[in-house]
Amino acid sequence: MLSHTLKLTAAAFIATIAATAAEAKCGDVTITEMNWASGSIVTAVSKFLMEQGYGCKVTVVPSATATAVTSVAETGRPDIVTELWLNGAPAYPALVAAGKVKTLGHVLTPGGIDAWWVPQYLVDEHPELAKIDGILAHPDWVGGKFHNCPEGWGCKITNDHLAEAFDLKGHGIEVFNHGSGETLAAAIAAANENKQPWFGYYWGPTSVLGKYKMVKVDIGPYVPEIHACNAVETCKTPGKSAYPPAEVVTAATTDFEKREPDIAALMSKVTFTNEQMSETLAWQDSKKASADESAVHFLTTYKTVWADWLSPEAKEKLAAVLK
Repeated sequence: MLSHTLKLTAAAFIATIAATAAEAKCGDVTITEMNWASGSIVTAVSKFLMEQGYGCKVTVVPSATATAVTSVAETGRPDIVTELWLNGAPAYPALVAAGKVKTLGHVLTPGGIDAWWVPQYLVDEHPELAKIDGILAHPDWVGGKFHNCPEGWGCKITNDHLAEAFDLKGHGIEVFNHGSGETLAAAIAAANENKQPWFGYYWGPTSVLGKYKMVKVDIGPYVPEIHACNAVETCKTPGKSAYPPAEVVTAATTDFEKREPDIAALMSKVTFTNEQMSETLAWQDSKKASADESAVHFLTTYKTVWADWLSPEAKEKLAAVLK
């Protein structure tokens, strides 16, 4: 029943302004829909704004990081690739250098987050736990356990080297490798629901960080050469370095930017903070909602945010929604 209501709400929201769209000035646009939750929401929001604010005819192309980059390199399509995590797209800089694509903007700010975390309630009780030195000095306060990534994940390699550099074992902290991302998320949920100790790795934006108040542990500065070594299995000298923010961009083919400069300008401004996206993902999870329904939630919740993305003409078309 709830899902049916959400579908009706989303349809009504779109119908409210569909009649206000003027004759299209924008032509055909192809845009990726990445195969993860935040990527689907970014695409749904962008599609809505392009169609209803600019009169585009938008075709959504299901994709993934490597698939999207390969497609653009070989065919020049799709026109727009959004939520492209550059740490997983080593071929992307060559496409930029060759003049095939252009980075329009950063769709997640300040970027994707990889970090070690503890729950807010632990820091409220023991402020020392906001820093790694406090955790190492009081391992019992975090349950004597570090919750690590599953086997096969790149973050496990980095975390294993960080655990060695900080000598977690020598400080009485067991490194526990989770069997899946689901059990890692479930461990955070269970700890928060029961106000129990918890210390470990997680990333954002995610529904977990949108639902639970977690504190990013200060493990020191990001040191590029140390992090680069920590990230590979063959690292012989693990060191202490924070994770860098992951650069997450919206890119367009250079041909598209010339053909549809207004849409390129729009997409250069489509930016979600990690907090906004995590909150939207948490709402989606709690409601078991679709990407389109979650896009409506974002559009109705953050009107003052996306209004600034629009051209004056598009803002006028969407005036009924912005009231």
